[in-house]
Amino acid sequence: MSKKIEMNAGANTRLAHIGNDPHDYFGFVNPPVVHASTVLFPDAETMASRKQRYTYGTRGTPTSDALADAMNELEGAAGTILVPSGLAAVTVPLLAFLSSGDHVLIVDSVYNPTRHFADTMLVRLGVEVTYYDPMVGAGIADLMKSNTKVVLTEAPGSGTFEMQDIPAIVEAAHKGGAVVMLDNTWATPLFFRPLDFGVDISIQAATKYPGGHSDILLGTVSANEATWKQLLACHGALGMCAAPDDVYQVLRGLRTMGVRLERHQESALAIARWLEGRAGVTRVLHPALESHPGHAIWKRDFKGASGLFSIVLDGGDAKKAHAFLNALRIFGLGYSWGGYESLAVHVQLDDRQVAHAPQEGPVVRLQIGLENVEDLKADLERGLAAAGH
Repeated sequence: MSKKIEMNAGANTRLAHIGNDPHDYFGFVNPPVVHASTVLFPDAETMASRKQRYTYGTRGTPTSDALADAMNELEGAAGTILVPSGLAAVTVPLLAFLSSGDHVLIVDSVYNPTRHFADTMLVRLGVEVTYYDPMVGAGIADLMKSNTKVVLTEAPGSGTFEMQDIPAIVEAAHKGGAVVMLDNTWATPLFFRPLDFGVDISIQAATKYPGGHSDILLGTVSANEATWKQLLACHGALGMCAAPDDVYQVLRGLRTMGVRLERHQESALAIARWLEGRAGVTRVLHPALESHPGHAIWKRDFKGASGLFSIVLDGGDAKKAHAFLNALRIFGLGYSWGGYESLAVHVQLDDRQVAHAPQEGPVVRLQIGLENVEDLKADLERGLAAAGH
């Protein structure tokens, strides 16, 4: 961080300056984009000892250090690794802390590709996988086994936005000797700092709000002091490094993330409250709404809400969800989120084991982008009309 910026400065001030000091690079505001594989050593002795800052492209460059340093400041972390995608940000720490014969507890409202990795790769590697109710709280102690090494959380839950009592889960998991990980992509460290609540490892799909423009794949994993060395060792062993141009674009995206999140939050809440009163919508799944079952936890632990939430249509099946989606003109139909444009997708929840899907009708997830709220409301009206309301 620039020496002129105080650590207790406001979020937007810090975002504008964290990650690099321009005076380290002849005064240029942005750090250099270093494309590197080979790094030269001044002599054979230094090469043998590897006692220099950079040794090979996979082990870091000034570009990757700039983003990692920025994330460390945002997360309050001992260290951060950068990986090529949000999914890799989940899989690398799981591989770092799980071995054959271990047991992992994963929240049942987890991101579906995480579940796929657990049910295929982890199971094949001899790891026992159990999915738990996102509302379990301190009751997770009853699910812990002597070989439980990791508890994976996600708050709010993917698709259905259940809120987890993270402090209670952390306390129980740590008593059982497990490492706690949290997928914090929805909130970003601006709205929730997992490590401040005892979580060991904070995961982000930087593809989403840090990148912010729907054109980059990147993941970050930030660790506390106790877990950092083991995470870093696994990262190096896997060679799972991120490309310099993508790293630079995410660092650039961070500069405006606070301003964008303010708009995402404001617009999403306005639309969510409006949808609560619309015919054809039986429920709005948004933790910042007073009607949400997890609202008290969200209000206690989080500083804000992003632009992603779901609605439950009033009756019908996939055909009704498709009619709603096909009538939209501004909302794109796409799986990602966190960019400047609004998106919608029919949420598939048939993989759930204990956190059952809403029964009233199909669930549609909405990403509220940076468009004008009234235009988005008119588009959603088109969808609801097409769906039969």
